[in-house]
Amino acid sequence: MKFIKIGVFLLSLLLLASCTKDDQKIDFTFLQLNDVYEIAPIQGGEFGGLARVETVHQDLLKENKNTLLMMAGDFLNPSLIGTLKVEGERFHGKQMVSVMNAMNFDLVAFGNHEFDVPQKDLQKRLNESNFPWISANVKEKTATGSDFFHKEIGGKKVPLSPSFIKEFTDADGTKIKIGFISVCIPSNPKEYVVYEDMYAQARAAYDDLKDRVDIVFGLTHVKIAQDKRIAKLLPEVPLIMGGHEHTSRSVSVGNTVITKADANAKTVYIHRVSYDKKTKKVTLISELKEINSSIKTDEKVGAIVAQWQQVLKTKIKEIVSNPTAIIYTAKTPLDGRDTPIRSVQTNLGKIITQSMSFAFDDRVDCALVNGGSIRIDDALEGAITAVDIFRVLPYGGPILKVNIKGSLLKRVLDYGVLAGGTGAYLQRYNAKKVGAEWYIKNKLLVSNTTYDVAFSEYLLKGFDIPFLSEKNNDVLSVYHPKPWELGADIRKAVVAYLTLETKKSAHK
Repeated sequence: MKFIKIGVFLLSLLLLASCTKDDQKIDFTFLQLNDVYEIAPIQGGEFGGLARVETVHQDLLKENKNTLLMMAGDFLNPSLIGTLKVEGERFHGKQMVSVMNAMNFDLVAFGNHEFDVPQKDLQKRLNESNFPWISANVKEKTATGSDFFHKEIGGKKVPLSPSFIKEFTDADGTKIKIGFISVCIPSNPKEYVVYEDMYAQARAAYDDLKDRVDIVFGLTHVKIAQDKRIAKLLPEVPLIMGGHEHTSRSVSVGNTVITKADANAKTVYIHRVSYDKKTKKVTLISELKEINSSIKTDEKVGAIVAQWQQVLKTKIKEIVSNPTAIIYTAKTPLDGRDTPIRSVQTNLGKIITQSMSFAFDDRVDCALVNGGSIRIDDALEGAITAVDIFRVLPYGGPILKVNIKGSLLKRVLDYGVLAGGTGAYLQRYNAKKVGAEWYIKNKLLVSNTTYDVAFSEYLLKGFDIPFLSEKNNDVLSVYHPKPWELGADIRKAVVAYLTLETKKSAHK
């Protein structure tokens, strides 16, 4: 009887060992976000919200502990909270790093908007972050050339890496090393940033990594056309998780899948990956998941978001009494994305400039604002609140009524067209170009006539258009609104205009 019990015990051990034998197959999951500037839900609370994303994250971890949460660039800027000041210092993405630390992000890539913030503030955000950053082609300018950006930990500089390696082990003991490479679009030149050739550096990072891992993935922040070129350059990479465009998409180039989620966490991509170490075969199932009000808020992350939102509400109430009230419903998305707003006339640009004219009871001939003042880098859809308008124009500032000679107005308008693709491109109201001629209020612009123009204050400082300032002799007069007047804050003017338009529609 004793020998029978021992035999049964040994048989059980053998069966258990056979059940847990390494089968050389392993499953893992990526949760991809990109271009997230708002920590809280947007569009009247219907979409987005990082506390909702964290709920999805936790559910995926329960499904498979081998899950990575990643950001494909653009999160430090632009945001409304980021423009706020406490003790004279702007937050510049501090709120985003605070929330991302609580979510335990596993990896982030640099996006072009990370370099909107001053060098000293970027360094603070790097130091505050608990997650790794990668990019193969962006470096920090130094006295002797350039080097990788770094974190300052315990008084020491710890360089960031052009790539990242993660090791996974599953229940039966299968182990895998996966690598990530990243590059960033060189669209935001700054004195402290050096952009190296993205294709050469992507290739170099891949070559350095490929023999140290089982498989390499991409986490990029470039245009879709550039992602496609990288996919052709590196056909062995099965998945490139990208950012920059702000609208969700999934395209294939050969055996490579390129995915981008919608901006501000309106959607996220969930990638469930299976890898067979024997055959080196990758099986990929990608799901675009909408982040909406049906998803519960994670309590831990939600509490941190609420703290930051309270700071935001307190500051905004100093300017507008009911910041969360719905003031307008956009049935067609209002386009404030960076590329269009700096290169073509958009419906959002028209609303802003029409609001500028409205601030002076439409007693101006036209209205102009530089595209670079519009910082949302997103499209507004559905219910729009006053907070949304503050997100669009976070820096605010007054609207000036300027009496200007027609010859100078023509130079300004021509300059704005030539500046397409930059922040100096002009969004316009009642100024239209037909062929080589400009028309103001549908009448031909006459050089020796004077015009009253509503300008954003920033434009009159000569930063974007060097010859446009109060010192120019062809600027005949400038009216600066009083603090109690609507034109004293461009954001209040847009809120008032949209509120009135909504009331008019309701009475039709």
